[in-house]
Amino acid sequence: METTENKNPLFCDIETGVCEALDVVNTGKETNLSFQTKPIKIIYFTDPICSSCWGIESQLRKLKLEYGDCFEMDYHMGGLLPAWDNYSSGSINKPSDVAQHWEEAGSYYEMPIDGDVWFEDPLKSSYPPSIAVKAAELQGKEKGVLYMRRIREMLFLEKKNITKWEYLQQAAFEVGLDTFQFITDYEGKANQLFQEDLNLGRQLGVRGFPTLLFKGADNSQGLVYGFKPYEDYVNMIKKIIPTAQRKEYDHSPLGVFSYFQTLMTKEFSLLTGHSFVAAEKILYGLLDAGKINSFKSKNGVLWVGKQ
Repeated sequence: METTENKNPLFCDIETGVCEALDVVNTGKETNLSFQTKPIKIIYFTDPICSSCWGIESQLRKLKLEYGDCFEMDYHMGGLLPAWDNYSSGSINKPSDVAQHWEEAGSYYEMPIDGDVWFEDPLKSSYPPSIAVKAAELQGKEKGVLYMRRIREMLFLEKKNITKWEYLQQAAFEVGLDTFQFITDYEGKANQLFQEDLNLGRQLGVRGFPTLLFKGADNSQGLVYGFKPYEDYVNMIKKIIPTAQRKEYDHSPLGVFSYFQTLMTKEFSLLTGHSFVAAEKILYGLLDAGKINSFKSKNGVLWVGKQ
């Protein structure tokens, strides 16, 4: 087994884009994965506080628009940070050590992160927000995706400690969940579902995040591990379905906001096909024209479409 120094989960390898978990053992057991209506299932192991997972948001959003007819994606929580008691050596041994690394990762991925949360209101564990995501999913898979996105924005851009119930509940309200049901599920069934996610990760030998396992109905499969360019995800789709066709979508500046209400500049750039610099200029033009809103964080801007 590797040392804790090399595997501290909050020190992600920026170039490979992997946040590696501790003590994950592959049991060698076969796992049955049921298919619903689409020919590919993507099993996505992630964590609400995984900086590399934040880094691939633009790739996954574009993949959904262009190849969403080919796959269904199931989100599974990885349990990146059980508690700080587990980590007491290496380059990160206390919360404040995370701050600079997160900002470097955000700059590298062009998905800004404000690491000051680790000075001002540090998180004790990634388990509470992970359980909250499972509670949100009980009201629909898309609700779970929206909820995950919102709490990541709260954490990475707004410096909110998403282990605190006030923020978890606020996010539930903001994405339109039944908040009473959310509370009930958070305190009950969601805990079991989170444990099942952890067990599945162990069964499949998942050692870090993001991990995306692509499985075809004919048992063909492939793996995309860590931060990778968009083409890697497309190539995996086509490896399983060689005839897969890219679907057209509205690439216009306001059109992309009809799919996603909030976008980082990097996401807007990838979805519209403009360079990062050109995308930023277009976005500020839309803001000046009153067509979108914005939230300015320490290291970047979150652009918000008007409904």
